[in-house]
Amino acid sequence: MNIAHPEIRADQSAELLKQLHILTRDGKLNQDSRRKLKQVYHLYHFIEPLLTEVLAAHPDIQLVDHGAGKSYLGFILYDLFFKSQAPHGRIHGIETRDDLVMSSRRLADKLDFRGMRFQNLTVAESITSDRLPERIDIVTALHACNTATDDAIRFALNKHARFIVLVPCCQAEVAAVLRKNKQQSLKNSLTELWRHPIHTREFGSHVTNVLRCLQLESHGYQVSVTELVGWEHSMKNELIIASYKDLPRRRPSERLGELLHGLGLEELGERFFPGEALSGAATG
Repeated sequence: MNIAHPEIRADQSAELLKQLHILTRDGKLNQDSRRKLKQVYHLYHFIEPLLTEVLAAHPDIQLVDHGAGKSYLGFILYDLFFKSQAPHGRIHGIETRDDLVMSSRRLADKLDFRGMRFQNLTVAESITSDRLPERIDIVTALHACNTATDDAIRFALNKHARFIVLVPCCQAEVAAVLRKNKQQSLKNSLTELWRHPIHTREFGSHVTNVLRCLQLESHGYQVSVTELVGWEHSMKNELIIASYKDLPRRRPSERLGELLHGLGLEELGERFFPGEALSGAATG
């Protein structure tokens, strides 16, 4: 449907834009929605090249979006790319809240987005579920809170995904361990980086993402980290994109272990460096 707004592409779904509150019910575009649309295009700018690269290899792109929520990201990607360039591809939204799964299914039916699938599954269930294809090309997880991002990474590594796109959020576990072990670490001057509570939270969040990057690198991925400006008006704007390149694994594996030990985070070793990945990550 052609929409008379220069900011909106001619083939975009007006109904979807209304559902995403980018267009008002009467088809208007106000200043706030222009800002949202800019954010949408900014995110798409990062993901489109990944989709294009996979499409060059095979037409049936398989993308899994973990912690999909209302499937905001999935619908955007389908509308802007899949429906015209990859009609044989599939987007699989994974969400544990059944009401959101059902509402996404209804919207996909209404829009005739036939390549979208929505499953009520946990990450652990999704790894072995026969409702998902064996080959997964791209895994996304945007603002999947706390350890849900790590669950998505575990899924992607298990599926040998070609690309992983993450916008982490609300990392609390590492900060909690730093806080718990603070007294034992006070002899180390580096503890000053997280001695004050606000620094514990901020440093814990930063360290969490550093550990995730090293984890991905220890499995042969090339990792880039940038800022996703203004996404959902959130300050959690760190965008991590991992591309599988079969790179050497030993050095990032060693650095990951050293960092866990140096910060007193050994008890989180299984989360970032599971035993089954230890030998594989240390080779190469």
